Amino acid sequence: MAARPPFTDSDTADEAVRATCDDATTCKRFASSKGYWRDPYIQYFVRTKPPLSKPLIETHSTDSLLLGDDTTTTTTHVATVVFDQNKDGFTVYLLLFPPCVTTIIRTVADGHSLDSDRYCIIGADLRDVVTLDEKLKRFQLNPEIPTLLLSECVLVYMGPGQASSLLHWAAETFHTAMFINYEQKERFLQSGWEHAEALDMMSVYGLLPRDDLARIESLEFLDEKELLQQLLQHYCICWANKDKLTLGLSQLSF
Repeated sequence: MAARPPFTDSDTADEAVRATCDDATTCKRFASSKGYWRDPYIQYFVRTKPPLSKPLIETHSTDSLLLGDDTTTTTTHVATVVFDQNKDGFTVYLLLFPPCVTTIIRTVADGHSLDSDRYCIIGADLRDVVTLDEKLKRFQLNPEIPTLLLSECVLVYMGPGQASSLLHWAAETFHTAMFINYEQKERFLQSGWEHAEALDMMSVYGLLPRDDLARIESLEFLDEKELLQQLLQHYCICWANKDKLTLGLSQLSF
């Protein structure tokens, strides 16, 4: 029997990144229980008790949700979601660490594989774009049709070279696509994307519907609005595109 490889600092770092998935899921479950949004499925992915109320964090999480965060997967902090448009609608490819895939499959499918014509969950290390590309081809992802790549805090957990390599791969693979992420637009433009824009989250917060903001802000008392402003100004959301089919993707904005 081959000896098991020694546990390295890289393994420890990867485990810490995967732990952010559990942290985010726990916070999202609590936010859902307080009424920030409705998610009837997230309870099945949380094994711990809800944390104490943190309205500052919940408001920030809701800001992300209203921009299109996919709460039914509950793990976007360490995943990239690919929406592949086809003639019958969309196919969703969820890419995340293999241990996270195992946990989700055990929860959703009782240990069986989890893939269909509309949803495919793939265990992959996004730092290894060669293997990533092979896996997506195996699951019949068609890069020629319009594709949306959606990730949250993903590239920030990778080294600069690894993140740039992933963005280069995506730009070369998908000809008509949009990539939405918390990231700097310059990195996209330097990685082969044709157009990129960015807004800090405080600006985005000000663009959300007034009714939604009033509902959110009435759920819990927040007397630290300056801290919320500092938090939202610390993050930015970026959207980049390539538009071979001339769909006018560069015109999409808030």
